[in-house]
Amino acid sequence: MSVTHLLILSDREALRWVVTEQRMAFPAGRSKPVSEGDEIFLYTTRGCFRNPTRDRGRLMGRATVSSPVGSMSKPLSIGERTFSEGCDLRIHALAGWREGLVLSDFVPRLEVFPDPVTWSVRMRRAVLSLPDRDANLLRAAVTPLLRAYDDVVEQYRQD
Repeated sequence: MSVTHLLILSDREALRWVVTEQRMAFPAGRSKPVSEGDEIFLYTTRGCFRNPTRDRGRLMGRATVSSPVGSMSKPLSIGERTFSEGCDLRIHALAGWREGLVLSDFVPRLEVFPDPVTWSVRMRRAVLSLPDRDANLLRAAVTPLLRAYDDVVEQYRQD
């Protein structure tokens, strides 16, 4: 049975790599909750675009994990972080660059955040698994904001 997760992206170069390569990368030992066939919501943090006073944390894509997680033949370095494990994704749909569903608007209704005041603490990880009820709510809310991958991906290659 598949699980739905938020893939939490806090750097625009990491976002660009994930979207254009259709892959996920993890620091060693941080990929345990993700399995082939799982659904992924791509989530960009307020700081992802380097302006947390202007930007909001957003769900901006849907994907499926399309390969098992394994060691990368060549570790990926983005900024000061190194990622040695990874897997393939099939990205189904994306919002435009810097667009998507503002997650904080839904926090009071999500089981994964039992205390809405401190919800952002749970976002300090690479992946957050969602209860089915939360996944269904977010899927219904984000789907109208997404477009086909091929129609949007070029925005992620630029900027």
